[in-house]
Amino acid sequence: MTRSGSGEGPTPGTERTPRVAAARKLLRRAGRDRAGRFLVEGAQAVREALAAGPVHELFVTDEAALRHPELLDAARDRGVRVVPVTDRAAAGLSETVTPQGLVAVCDLLDVPVAEALAGAPGFVTVCAGISDPGNVGTVVRVADAAGCDAVLLAGDTVDPHNGKAVRASTGSVFHLPLARDRDAAGVLEACRAAGLTTLVADGRGELDLHDPATTPLLAGPVAWVLGSEAHGAGPGLLAAADHRVRVPIHGRAESLNLATAAAICLYATVGARAGVAPAPDRRDGIAGT
Repeated sequence: MTRSGSGEGPTPGTERTPRVAAARKLLRRAGRDRAGRFLVEGAQAVREALAAGPVHELFVTDEAALRHPELLDAARDRGVRVVPVTDRAAAGLSETVTPQGLVAVCDLLDVPVAEALAGAPGFVTVCAGISDPGNVGTVVRVADAAGCDAVLLAGDTVDPHNGKAVRASTGSVFHLPLARDRDAAGVLEACRAAGLTTLVADGRGELDLHDPATTPLLAGPVAWVLGSEAHGAGPGLLAAADHRVRVPIHGRAESLNLATAAAICLYATVGARAGVAPAPDRRDGIAGT
């Protein structure tokens, strides 16, 4: 259908257009799980989605099409249906205050835990019971930057396909395997079965992250378990993990936020792996103690 009498191309879809209405259902987790798809908004995230594939549809406003013609070309080159929409329709597909006018429909990214841990991984992050989608997205971004092999979402952790989580990841959700499992203890067991030592970040942990004796442990294959900012990983996972590791606070701050703690812990592992040989026994103790 073309714009009346103009011959300028398809009439932009509105919020009542069936394709737009169907895509709106993906704003909710139940809709995403039923359809097996989720929404990706913004130029950077759409660029990463197109590079990773598959993308099923790309909704775009006139203004966004003028700003990012290369993304429309890339979408068409990959056989992606490009759907012009009104600003109001794009706003209906967005959870942001200022919609960017670019929204892609993509397949869900998560894989089974066993698949994410296949191939002898050496460095994994586990999000345990994190309810804030921004925190989950930021942890995925940090894990990607630190070179993790996978991110596992255990227990009642928020859906990584949540719009806020996807935006906070700045495209990192497309860069490494994601796996979800409600059985948090089972996730830790799967990590052990894959040869990983499980380290849970805890302010009262028996190991000091910056103690030189901890470094050989960090240099081996590890799974860092990060709990919620408010409640931590919980007593069950604290007891189940091989070690509990604290980030020392030298000043008067009450605590660190989750994203900061995640970055410190993951990059401590990066540093250890760069300069220290792994401890021969990863789970029963620390070399030299």
